[in-house]
Amino acid sequence: MVDPAKGGRRHDRDRRARCARSADGGAVVSPRGAARWAIVHDTVRQVEDQLAGRGGALRDAPLDLPAGAAEATGGAPDLVVVAPGARPDDRGHWAWPDLEAVLEVVPAAGPGGWAVERLRRYAERGVPVYVVVDPAEGVSTVHTDPHPAGVYHLAERVPFGEDLNLGLTGRTLVVATGAFPRDPA
Repeated sequence: MVDPAKGGRRHDRDRRARCARSADGGAVVSPRGAARWAIVHDTVRQVEDQLAGRGGALRDAPLDLPAGAAEATGGAPDLVVVAPGARPDDRGHWAWPDLEAVLEVVPAAGPGGWAVERLRRYAERGVPVYVVVDPAEGVSTVHTDPHPAGVYHLAERVPFGEDLNLGLTGRTLVVATGAFPRDPA
């Protein structure tokens, strides 16, 4: 989007270019966050196909967070899977009990402190499955068995190329990761 306050320049951090050198010495330019959005888009498509109307897959879904929590966690997760029949509230926010899974892609700069805070928050609120995808490392971590103390008791690291098996209530979603792009750090 163009921000007139910035003199009409493009103001979208995910569209800023990242430069690297190719093997032949030429410059390779790709948008920052391209791997993130490719992963989210691919996952949404796969999940929607499997849900077939029994729940929903939503990008950047606003959650019903306590005051001040949005700033601490960055707002909306990249992808949430909501239970069949779930509906947002009057403000368009989703309630914690309606979430069956959350998937987030680690920023190119690395997870930083947000990952620990989000892991704790989702476990405290009983989100059954929390997936963290790291395109720089080429691995996803599937956290399950949440406890109110803010920890997930189980974590499985799944390298890109292997399927993610997301056990939801009464069904399992399978996300193929073979096409997930790597994002060099």
